[in-house]
Amino acid sequence: MTEQGRRRWILVAALLGSALTASLGLWQLDRAAQKRALQQAIARQAERPALDNAALRGEAGEVHRAAQLQGQWVAERSVWLDNRPMDGRVGFIVVTPLRLSGRSDAILVQRGWAPRNAADRSALPPLSTPPGEQRIAGRLAAAPSRLFELGAGQGGPIRQNLDLAAFGSETGLRLVPLVLLQTDTAGDGLRRDWPAPTVDIHKHYGYAVQWFALAALILGLYVWFQHLLPRRRARRTVHDRS
Repeated sequence: MTEQGRRRWILVAALLGSALTASLGLWQLDRAAQKRALQQAIARQAERPALDNAALRGEAGEVHRAAQLQGQWVAERSVWLDNRPMDGRVGFIVVTPLRLSGRSDAILVQRGWAPRNAADRSALPPLSTPPGEQRIAGRLAAAPSRLFELGAGQGGPIRQNLDLAAFGSETGLRLVPLVLLQTDTAGDGLRRDWPAPTVDIHKHYGYAVQWFALAALILGLYVWFQHLLPRRRARRTVHDRS
């Protein structure tokens, strides 16, 4: 390959590399715009009027909406989701079904967080679950997040994960396919410092900056090694000869 041909291939490679990394930066900016739109949609959901028993449909479009639901706790079906840390402490998320008044179904309520007994992993903290009609305020969410677990999940009050469909079959309850993150004060000793729903927009801006910087670096290296450095060497050679 001639010197001119080699330079041409280096130029093509530099342009392709720069174009590819710049396009990836633009893609990250597009992802950030999508996440920003999602964040705005979540904020609009939170501003809508709270759903009650009659208005609740259990649809995906109701996620992040406020709700004030009435019903009775199914206390004997409470589940303690293990390995759910809060503020660096290990503990449980307490989940109890709420049988909805005036309806034939129930909804799982993430009631709050309780610390785990370090000396006895099987010991459960005391939990106050009042009988009779209750009014629970909270925010609708998707099913509890799943953690990695070895083998099939086991029954009992302490569990690693909770599948809504399987739990409905196990308990005989017809469950709404959403959960309620309880936010009101109930005097039961549980913490309800639920994190606000976020979509992590800033990471996409960070990735975009990295891709654009890489595109600029590729072009800069090409200009340095193919143009500026040879000229400096040529001037130095002329100066040495003179």
